[in-house]
Amino acid sequence: MPLKSTFGAGSASGFGAGGAANPFIEATGGTITTSGDYKIHTFTGTGSFAVVSAPTPDNNTVDYLVIAGGGGGSNGQGGGGGAGGFRESHDSAVSGCYTASPLATPTSIPVSVTSYPIVIGAGGDGANTGPPFAAAGSNGSPSSAFSITSTAGGGGGYNTPIQSPTNGAGGSGGGSGEGGAPGAGNTPPVSPPQGTQGGAYGVYGAGSGGGGAIQAGFSSPGPSRPGCFPGNAGDGGVGGSGAATSISGSAITRAGGGGGGRYPSVPGSVGGTGGAGGGGGSGGCGTPGPAAGTEGTVNTGSGGGSSRSVPAPGNGGSGVVIVRYKFQ
Repeated sequence: MPLKSTFGAGSASGFGAGGAANPFIEATGGTITTSGDYKIHTFTGTGSFAVVSAPTPDNNTVDYLVIAGGGGGSNGQGGGGGAGGFRESHDSAVSGCYTASPLATPTSIPVSVTSYPIVIGAGGDGANTGPPFAAAGSNGSPSSAFSITSTAGGGGGYNTPIQSPTNGAGGSGGGSGEGGAPGAGNTPPVSPPQGTQGGAYGVYGAGSGGGGAIQAGFSSPGPSRPGCFPGNAGDGGVGGSGAATSISGSAITRAGGGGGGRYPSVPGSVGGTGGAGGGGGSGGCGTPGPAAGTEGTVNTGSGGGSSRSVPAPGNGGSGVVIVRYKFQ
């Protein structure tokens, strides 16, 4: 069913058609759409969810999706950024029988007549340090709504001539650079988990993929493939997959991990692709010189891709908050 947009409109009267008292929540804030008997508020920037009427205890709860900003990619064939933490609730009595993600909890949030701050986390910056040392990507920023906070995605790890890599832990962890351990996911721990770990270092000096919402980042080298070089030696690791949910009225996958950077000394090696759900890929397919990583998709909380050489890794994607409830 097509969504109907009302863009923030909402009656504060507390009365339905014909002057009868409305037993359902009435609220403003974000971009408001409808799907059947359910209203959806989508926040792509920081704001407030303002409840103006919540007259019936049985109808005063909401479901939510809170995704934090993804981590930025590293440079110097380092790791991809991890996805921002992905937290969702789904109580079918509150918001209907849509298809929620595997990470959804059945516990919805009760609300009252007040204004609830909504914070949307920014994506982390891709590393931009020049030679002779590479640098880790920056962690993203957390997102929050009601009592729920999703942790920022971890920045991708790097490697240096003296093999001292670092990476970021977070909602999902950043992928490792050469010789490093993966960034931890679901940090701090919540249940269901809000993310996965980044890919561990593999071989050939390539970077690993950042963790996605439901799948850990892949170690380097990436999967065997045809194409510009037979095999996969020196390929960057692929970012972990994000999670799909229909909380907004249609199925959308968000919070994919960023791809790891390739090892340039292996002719024809390629950068890792980003994970499903907006993860940024890592550039390069046997071409000389630097190859930029791509950014995580805006408002998906996805990780940024690593660059093949020192310049231009991808930034992480910003987060999003969605609130859903029955309104008629």
